[in-house]
Amino acid sequence: MSKKFKLLALLMSLSITMCIMSNTYSKYAADTTGNLEVSFAKWQILVNTQDITDGVSRTLNITPTIDTNANVAEGKLAPASTGYFDIEVDPSNVEVSYTYRITLSAANESMPDVKMTKYAILDSDYTPGDTIEKTNITNNQITGTENYQAGGFDPFTIRVYFEWVEGEGETMNDATDTVIGHNATNSATDSMEMTANIHFEQKISD
Repeated sequence: MSKKFKLLALLMSLSITMCIMSNTYSKYAADTTGNLEVSFAKWQILVNTQDITDGVSRTLNITPTIDTNANVAEGKLAPASTGYFDIEVDPSNVEVSYTYRITLSAANESMPDVKMTKYAILDSDYTPGDTIEKTNITNNQITGTENYQAGGFDPFTIRVYFEWVEGEGETMNDATDTVIGHNATNSATDSMEMTANIHFEQKISD
């Protein structure tokens, strides 16, 4: 009996949580003998439509997209499943250069074969069907720098791809996989979380 057939009932739902924080470290200074009037640069970032620039850590829940697999129930996760989730960033109200860092982790340590493997940056004019350039995720982090230019920033999407590794590179054996399936059947463990901790910071200098 093939492993694929034996694990047909191994189905899990998947949830993504994002812990997000935004900080800015700015210095404004001037000397004059007259009156000085300056306008402060704007600093407001939205992540999945939520304003996260008050410096308070918060958690957002995201529903991931699991790729269609004829051998697995729709929207469920099983060995060899693949999928992605989107982090939508709107910096259109930012007037300084900034950096971002996303630290990724799977919350369920008993499932090391569920891994976030690649990511892609989708511009605001992206439409489904466009070619997507994927980059390998290293050290479980995604980092980037956006340098300010006249006209400001456009919204963009960070798409994170994950998979349940099956075959080469897997560390869970058939027995371990099957335990997950039994737990899901009995509702003992029928879901898992993956976490994206996101940090934005004003870029002060090169």
